[in-house]
Amino acid sequence: MRKDVMDQLRSNKELIEFVRTQPHWYRKLSRDPRDLHSAQIAALHHFEKTIPHKVQKFSNNVQMASMMMHMFSSMNSQS
Repeated sequence: MRKDVMDQLRSNKELIEFVRTQPHWYRKLSRDPRDLHSAQIAALHHFEKTIPHKVQKFSNNVQMASMMMHMFSSMNSQS
């Protein structure tokens, strides 16, 4: 693999971990180093760090908090 691609991988801890867990990306980047951007996007999807993933996590947290508040309020009203 080219030195500049390896430097890019080493500078991003998650990207190097992604390439290690997905060996087809190592082969792909060895053959065509211009695919580095595609690998970065695939890593974002793999680690669920895209904006839709973040919105979904936030929504789930808000829903959980709302459910907890409802549960606590119903427990208080029973007492």
